[in-house]
Amino acid sequence: MMERRLLLVSNSTAYGGSFLDHCQPHIGQVKRVLFVPYALHDRDKYTQAVRAKFSTLGYEVDGIHEASDPVAAVRKAEGIFIGGGNTFRLLKSLYDNEVVSEIRRRVLEDGMPYMGSSAGTNVATVSICTTNDMPIVRPPTFAAIGLVPFNINPHYLDPDPKSRHMGETREQRIAQYHEEADTPPVLGLREGSLLLVEGDKATLQGSTGARLFTRGAGKDVDEHNPRNN
Repeated sequence: MMERRLLLVSNSTAYGGSFLDHCQPHIGQVKRVLFVPYALHDRDKYTQAVRAKFSTLGYEVDGIHEASDPVAAVRKAEGIFIGGGNTFRLLKSLYDNEVVSEIRRRVLEDGMPYMGSSAGTNVATVSICTTNDMPIVRPPTFAAIGLVPFNINPHYLDPDPKSRHMGETREQRIAQYHEEADTPPVLGLREGSLLLVEGDKATLQGSTGARLFTRGAGKDVDEHNPRNN
C-alpha cells in the first residue's frame, strides 16, 4: 500500500485572498489534475474556473464530467481535486458514476494525490454526517470515500457569546452527533485551515486552527499540533 497524500481544505477562498491562494503552497507535484465538479449544478462553469486557476500554477485540468467513462478517468488520473458545493449532491453523483471505490483504491493503494475543498473534504472522510449542507438530493448512503478514519466539519464556527442567535451552535450539533453510538472523532476545521495528510501523519496547516471533538470532549488544535491517524 502506497502512502496517502491528502490535502483537505476547509474553504477554497480565504477572507482577503483569491481562489485557492491559501492552500496553493501545499498542492502536490503532478502535471495533470482530474477535477470533480459534481457538488455544483453548473459543472462546465466550475471546471472552467478551476482550469483557469490551475493553469497559472502550471497544471492541466480535466473535468471528470467531460469523460465518457468516469471510472476510466479516475484510473488514469495523476491527481484528483474534488471541489466544494453541496455535499449531498456530490456524494450522490460519486455513487451514480460508480467512482467511490476506484477513488479510494487509487488514493490508498496507488498513492494518487487527493485534494478536497469543503464538500470535497467531507467526502474524503468516514461519512458526510457532519456536513453543514442541506440534503437537496438523496445519496444511497451517507458513507463517504473513507480516506481518513474520522469526520470533518468544514467552515467550523466557534460559539459567539455575543450572538443573539438562539439556535444550536456547531459545537452542539457535533455533540448531538456524538450522542449516537460508534461515531468517529470530528475535526472542526475553521476557514483558512487545511489538513495535510502524508502516510499516517496528519498536520494542520493555515492560520486559524481547528477543534477536535471526540465523544464527550473537544479541544483546540493548531498548526503546531500534528495529529496521527
